[in-house]
Amino acid sequence: MRVLAVANQKGGVGKTTTAINLGTALAAVGEKVLLIDADPQGNASTGLGISRQQRKTTLYDVLMGETPAKDATVPTALPGFDIIPSDPDLSGVELELGHAPRRSYRLRDALETLRVAGDYTYVLIDCPPSLNLLTVNAMTAADAVFVPLQCEFFALEGLTQLLRTVELVRGSLNPALEIQGVVLTMFDRRNSLSEQVAGDVRAHFGSKVYETVIPRNVRVSEAPSFGKPVLIYDLKCAGSQAYLKLAREVVGRERERRLQAA
Repeated sequence: MRVLAVANQKGGVGKTTTAINLGTALAAVGEKVLLIDADPQGNASTGLGISRQQRKTTLYDVLMGETPAKDATVPTALPGFDIIPSDPDLSGVELELGHAPRRSYRLRDALETLRVAGDYTYVLIDCPPSLNLLTVNAMTAADAVFVPLQCEFFALEGLTQLLRTVELVRGSLNPALEIQGVVLTMFDRRNSLSEQVAGDVRAHFGSKVYETVIPRNVRVSEAPSFGKPVLIYDLKCAGSQAYLKLAREVVGRERERRLQAA
């Protein structure tokens, strides 16, 4: 089971969109996937069509130790793809846990039973766009951080902040944490800035940047309002095809990583 924290401390970079659609694409190519909605806004839950009535148990209950992770999962419209949903109660976790023991390890401890059971090959954690206890829990639980990066100037600043956070978590809570990869989102070939940002990121991160780029695509933007991933909303659109290509690239790189570690 590979646990990836989908994170970027800058909002509006396509983080939740990537978490939803990468999860869907991974399931579509045969992987067993769990998406954890760790953002109190619950956008990933809404984007997958999980109604408020279906959110009887959420990540809040898991982190508070009231519900095992397995009992909080809700199936999505796609076989092999489940979600642990979120609701606004999650915003109170930081205050409620206070100085509780292992407060930064709550999610990691909760996922241990899933790791042992082997029900999932990938767990994606949709992090909030800020550094708080939820983000720290996600990174402490994760094997690696998956970074969606919008092709615009300010996105590079957000990336610098994120790398600093990764170093902090690696130094004190999760020494094995690494950067899984950077995916360029909202890429517009008509815009020279997109090409410039892509070039800068590839120069800095090299092979950590995925070859696949996610184009700016109206169908991707429309899909969440229908409670559907774009692959279900419009499989043939450029955005859907890009996420399928990204999923294959993620799986391929993961296979190479395992071979090198063996």
